[in-house]
Amino acid sequence: MKYAIFALTMLLAGCAGARHGLRRGDLLFHVVSQGNHITDVTPGQTDHVAIYVGRGQVLEAIPRAGVVTTLLDTVLLREAGYYVRGRVRGADVEQSLRNARQYLGLPYDSLFLPTAEAIYCSELVQLAFVDKHGRRLFHTIPMSFHDETGSITPYWQQFYGRWGLTVPEGEPGTNPGELSQRKAVVIKKLK
Repeated sequence: MKYAIFALTMLLAGCAGARHGLRRGDLLFHVVSQGNHITDVTPGQTDHVAIYVGRGQVLEAIPRAGVVTTLLDTVLLREAGYYVRGRVRGADVEQSLRNARQYLGLPYDSLFLPTAEAIYCSELVQLAFVDKHGRRLFHTIPMSFHDETGSITPYWQQFYGRWGLTVPEGEPGTNPGELSQRKAVVIKKLK
């Protein structure tokens, strides 16, 4: 009986992706209705990205949990706002998913620094996605912690100040908003 319930659960979970028009390797971008400290300093209203791995599951880097797999339906109901699908053109999906899985279990990088010890959501995508020749599809960009006037926002000054660090403005990194606007990513609404 226990195995029948497990099989039914997995079957229903697998249907979740198809129900939303998702394919393995699609990106899920979280769009907020109201800005936050991430969207205040990055393009658009996107503050999170996750990777759909199939069978109703996503791979993502989230605070307090690190790099984990999560049920798609849990992700879609987690926060206010909505998700859009990003299909990555030119990706070797299977190799990209293998690359992403190698980061499972790493802690979340709440300082958004380019280190190997911890990882944040868009960094996971940036490191994982490759083309059929194994070349990275997403390169780092200079990190931005400034507003439209060019000033680093007080939130980020205080945030890094608590750690005794300077804001890593201009350091190599990524963010979900900028990733969602790359030419290689085709954005569509979820079904």
